[in-house]
Amino acid sequence: MRISTLKIVSLVACSFFLFTPLTSANAQSLVSQARQYIGTNPTGWSHLWCARFMNMVLQRSGYRGTGSNMARSFAGYGHRISGPQVGAIAVMGRRGGGHVGVVSGIDARGNPIIISGNTWGGHSRRSRVMEAPVARGRVYAYVLPQ
Repeated sequence: MRISTLKIVSLVACSFFLFTPLTSANAQSLVSQARQYIGTNPTGWSHLWCARFMNMVLQRSGYRGTGSNMARSFAGYGHRISGPQVGAIAVMGRRGGGHVGVVSGIDARGNPIIISGNTWGGHSRRSRVMEAPVARGRVYAYVLPQ
């Protein structure tokens, strides 16, 4: 079976337009966009808003999100990668549901540092956007935005 050069070029062109690689500058833009909301709740929602926050950050960074308010919707989004990378989206399991955020770094133990919404911590009685390391084993998918 012979495959023409035109078909191969068309296939490569189509894959390029379906997935544009996350560059270092784009990754920093995504992280910066998320980071500016630390300590706040920019969604106005009172519960289960981590995916809504992630979609908002993606949209404001020029990406298309999942359009879903479910964290697990990000497991099938974008281009799956094998490990943490700055600017990648981390999809995590948690008791009673899921959680999602953007990787902003990796700590000395190899755990991803995640910026995510609907996070509780410190002395606050409200959920908010926070940046903190997450145990590696808690993350079941890393995806690059599209």
